[in-house]
Amino acid sequence: MADLWNAIWMGIIEGLTEFLPVSSTGHLILLGELLHFTGDRAKTFEVVVQFGAVLAVLVLYRRRFASLLNFNFKQTSRLNALHVLLAMVPAGIMGVGLHGVIKHYLFSPATVLIGLLAGGVLMIGADRAGRKVTAEGLDDITYRQAFVIGFFQVLALWPGFSRSGSTISGGMLLGTSQKAAAEFTFIVSVPMMAGASGIDLLKSREFLTAADAPLFLIGLLAAFIVGTLACVTFINMMKKLRLSWFAYYRFGLAIIFAFIVL
Repeated sequence: MADLWNAIWMGIIEGLTEFLPVSSTGHLILLGELLHFTGDRAKTFEVVVQFGAVLAVLVLYRRRFASLLNFNFKQTSRLNALHVLLAMVPAGIMGVGLHGVIKHYLFSPATVLIGLLAGGVLMIGADRAGRKVTAEGLDDITYRQAFVIGFFQVLALWPGFSRSGSTISGGMLLGTSQKAAAEFTFIVSVPMMAGASGIDLLKSREFLTAADAPLFLIGLLAAFIVGTLACVTFINMMKKLRLSWFAYYRFGLAIIFAFIVL
């Protein structure tokens, strides 16, 4: 019964934090330490619940994903699959090449706290840079901006840095609006998370058992429901809140967990 409650709590946290620039992976690692839900089984569970967040984005942006297939190799007036592919390349190559190193050395409370602090500094820098906005909406993002944003996404390979935090910061530094950067992050996160989670599941398949199916399904469902609500809420928040506010939250979280976990 305790494991089922752990699944619900971790599914809720994944859904709440996946689309916020506060690091969902970092939150899951830290929460797992507090709940004493750690080890290979817990790591596999963390991978599974991420699919719930992926499904949430697919449902909410289903029309946008359907339109991505309409593209050519010249600059177009609409976001398309080539933008997404260009943004995936840097992190995809680095993620596959360093997968073992990242999993072995970086998935710990201490590295998460470092990522929370470093990511917060980047977000404040992007927020205060005052760059001229050249891409107000998703369809204004250029191929060049998409590709360079992909390099910022590499930072998210460090747990605690946050995929959305690094890509939104990168987008703003390159001239996209805060809202456009956030929505582009959602779109790119689906193939990135699906690919990374798929690789993790293949490598963790020995830890998957039929007995754990209810645990994993409950966590996935919780992440999907909460993630759907959180995704819509976050986009509305991006119209009103500065990115720095999320950075301050990260600093506070890092300080609290430094005392509790370390």
